[in-house]
Amino acid sequence: MSQVLALWGTATGLPVVGGTVGKRVFSLAFSQKAPYFASIRPRFAEIGPHRAELRIVRRRRVTNHLGTVHAIALCNGLEAAMGALAEATVADDERWIPQGMEVRYTAKAAGDVTCVAETTAADWAGEGPRQVAVTCRGALDDGTTVIEGTIRLWVTPRP
Repeated sequence: MSQVLALWGTATGLPVVGGTVGKRVFSLAFSQKAPYFASIRPRFAEIGPHRAELRIVRRRRVTNHLGTVHAIALCNGLEAAMGALAEATVADDERWIPQGMEVRYTAKAAGDVTCVAETTAADWAGEGPRQVAVTCRGALDDGTTVIEGTIRLWVTPRP
């Protein structure tokens, strides 16, 4: 089990802290491990093999001149969700690195955005060096998709 998945299980499973506080603690710890995620203050809601979900709260620090969530903050949210998914999914004897990202901005992000990254077992199938495509999207509370895309990972055996 990956460190990210183990930490998620520990943080959200503590009876004294509870799921909500545990998710906040995990989100903070995740942002410290990869400091560039701290700018969006991700609030993870779900992490597991083949799926990760987080929320970006619309606040001044992540908005643009229109008052909507900035495009790069949205990309940062997709990448954070993808990173958590990849850590929870990759085999123990493998490693991954992002190889590329294609996104489309489909609507103004005029509120909080929920970012979701998803794959299937078939996406990860195979041995040796290979590419894995992670499907990502971000949506407002009313279901409006504001960003969608694919992040391509290069998966290789650990040396």
